Amino acid sequence: MFSEIHPLAFMLRVLKDRFAALREDKEAGGIVEYVIVVGLMAAAAIAIVAIIVNKTTSAANNIQMGS
Repeated sequence: MFSEIHPLAFMLRVLKDRFAALREDKEAGGIVEYVIVVGLMAAAAIAIVAIIVNKTTSAANNIQMGS
């Protein structure tokens, strides 16, 4: 092997070992589920606020002012 390939081979070996360790850990993907749920809840909250603002603005615009 060329001397330039040794560091690359070492890095690939380390990555392979890390991926193997992550595959064995059953709790490794738990944070992803948490982030997805929180993101969906935030999107729902933004949608609800947008609906409330829209309805409130519409109701305020329909108020008849005495002339």
